[in-house]
Amino acid sequence: MDSITQIVLGAACGEIALGKKIGNKAILFGAIGGTIPDLDVLIGSLYYSNEIDSLAFHRGFMHSIIFAILGAFIFGFISSKAYDYGPKRKGTTNLKDWIWLFFLSIFTHPILDSFTPYGTQLFLPFSDYRVAFNNIAVADLLYTLPFLLCISIAMFFNRKNPIRRRWTKAGLYLSSAYMIFTIGNKIYVDQTFKKSFQKANINYSKFSAQPTILNNVLWYAVAETDKNYRVAFYSIFDNNTSPINFINIPKNHTLVDVNHPDIRTLRWFSNEFYTLSILDNKIIYKDLRYPLLDLRDSTSSLFSFELIQEGKRWNTKSLSEERFKDSNMKELSKDLFYRAFRDF
Repeated sequence: MDSITQIVLGAACGEIALGKKIGNKAILFGAIGGTIPDLDVLIGSLYYSNEIDSLAFHRGFMHSIIFAILGAFIFGFISSKAYDYGPKRKGTTNLKDWIWLFFLSIFTHPILDSFTPYGTQLFLPFSDYRVAFNNIAVADLLYTLPFLLCISIAMFFNRKNPIRRRWTKAGLYLSSAYMIFTIGNKIYVDQTFKKSFQKANINYSKFSAQPTILNNVLWYAVAETDKNYRVAFYSIFDNNTSPINFINIPKNHTLVDVNHPDIRTLRWFSNEFYTLSILDNKIIYKDLRYPLLDLRDSTSSLFSFELIQEGKRWNTKSLSEERFKDSNMKELSKDLFYRAFRDF
């Protein structure tokens, strides 16, 4: 999920592990631990010159269970040695405390990410399977804000005050309860989409559904048929007697050699939900797992890349920023809000 959410979850883990011993410093170290896996974005951009390699590296090994275990010992050892000095701090903590803090804060990061649509390679180096339950958006205010509020309140109490721990647990309970709600919501929405596909006589080989950004009300689905993809939006407040409108998107998979290793990497990243198109003599790769920016425009995929051939390799240039600049975001936001709550 987004960085703020991961910081809040990491901070809560730090408080649970070491809050009684070192107070707000535990929250700080937990927040640091919660951000460590996402440093793979920086490392990938520095290490790889090809954007496809960098894209595949994110949510890779640094988001795996093995890394959480190794990282807990490495960062725990370093932090223990750095903290345990001087007459006031000597002996207040031990190595086990620090290993536990960093294991909780690092391990919960990829676990939380696995609930989002992006996909997390939890089982590297044994498997590159991307775990993605698709039940919550990469940013959801109803998950993050109550959690953040509870942790912020907890920081004002003395480390030995039991109320501090209660506020921390309240944040964990509220966020977990909301996560359970999104899972139930996902099951309900999946069934609704499947019934709608059946009513519309759409025979599909596979489909994927996920919530749109910042909410769990408006959902987006993409289904693959023999010749094209069908995408649609559904709000949990919709009148179920009204049919879902499906948008047709051609595959165009013959525009490039889709068996090229770099294109195969993009296909793996997109879980095979992708389309190709030509725009101003440029080949555009569109990841259809993510919602359209404009409900009226079938070409407005949020994750769009320009494919650039560099010798024997392909590289990409993101078109997302240009999409946001060119679009009237105020109007698009109104459309999404209306689509989500029109039958409420």
